[in-house]
Amino acid sequence: MLKWVLVVVMLVLVTGLFRPALSRSLRLGRLPGDVHVRLRGRAYHFPFTSTVLLSLLAWAIVRAI
Repeated sequence: MLKWVLVVVMLVLVTGLFRPALSRSLRLGRLPGDVHVRLRGRAYHFPFTSTVLLSLLAWAIVRAI
């Protein structure tokens, strides 16, 4: 269980780092469930839905191999 939580946290961080490129090409990062918060002049993005979709895609690829 802890391993999966760690994987999801890492996917959220990686998806957040690559959000500008992913939002232009795949429209990821703008899905319902992706949280955008502006606090004290800074924008924070938490792409939870995009992370779930990317993890399902990765799971499907691993199962196919």
